[in-house]
Amino acid sequence: MKYPEFLKDGGTIGFVAPSFGCNIEPYKTAFQNAQKKFEKTGYKLELGPNCYEGQGIGISNTPELCGKEWNDYYCSETNDVLISCGGGELMCEILDHVDFDRVSKAKPKWFMGYSDNTNLTFLLPTICDVAAIYGPCAATFGMEPWHPSVQDALDLMSGKKMTMQGYERWEKESLKDEDNPLQPYNVTEPRVLRCFGDGAPVHMEGRLLGGCIDCLVNLTGTKYDRVESFNEKYKEDGVIWFLEACDLNMIGIRRAIWQMIHAGWFKYTKGFLIGRPYWFGQELFGLDQYHAVYDLLKSFDVPVVMDVDLGHLPPMMPLISGGYAAVEVQGNEITIDMHTDR
Repeated sequence: MKYPEFLKDGGTIGFVAPSFGCNIEPYKTAFQNAQKKFEKTGYKLELGPNCYEGQGIGISNTPELCGKEWNDYYCSETNDVLISCGGGELMCEILDHVDFDRVSKAKPKWFMGYSDNTNLTFLLPTICDVAAIYGPCAATFGMEPWHPSVQDALDLMSGKKMTMQGYERWEKESLKDEDNPLQPYNVTEPRVLRCFGDGAPVHMEGRLLGGCIDCLVNLTGTKYDRVESFNEKYKEDGVIWFLEACDLNMIGIRRAIWQMIHAGWFKYTKGFLIGRPYWFGQELFGLDQYHAVYDLLKSFDVPVVMDVDLGHLPPMMPLISGGYAAVEVQGNEITIDMHTDR
């Protein structure tokens, strides 16, 4: 696995919009404030041409222009890391215009984003053998004040913090809107981890891989699905899958898990970290968020830890996609220790 160099003090942060751009509120004002905060900290900035665009369908611009921006900025020597402006809906359509061969040959660079950005944070390690960061998008850094998870994301990208722990509370209802674009997370709900399988305490080690299930199941079985070769290359390490859902309801999540199982994705799994689904607490046909997942995953006889701080109900622990990690769960506490030396 190729690990990029960490962001140095005074380094240059590049911003790109392979999914939505920050062209509407509250994202525009939040992104502008994020830039002020980064500059105040001493970082230099470089903005891609699509950062404030909104001409595309489900993404910032046409798939061709989004792909070009990403290729050019990833392979550029004028920025040190890349952060995606935001999530979106149809980032998959830019993949035909991403030059994975060129990216594979370029100097490795950290790319961070989540949700729709799974299309790159997942494919960078599985196609290019380059680690990426599943973490917050650019506008999140505009909140006042920063939640500790936001600082954790910057600290991970700069190599100052490699061990993440869960956060005390999470946000069920956001207060951020057009009139309050800099609103911080409204954390009101206590974190309660659910462990299935061997139960707690849990210890597992392996390669972290995953992202938003909505995007992952869309990639399953396409020409971009290189999970089989990734699994075989790292079978001695095994894989710790981190998964979270956005638009999918409980039935959709179960279908997606079924499809990934039958595609052979979980062949060498060491365990699963499942984030809170966006439709937290929903039941359909008697199926809740736990049975939607564990009924199908229990056959792997590995730990399944659910309601982890991952994904669309913040805060989220930033994770190195493709990187090696050790996970410990003791009661309601989770620690993820990431390594860049293997």
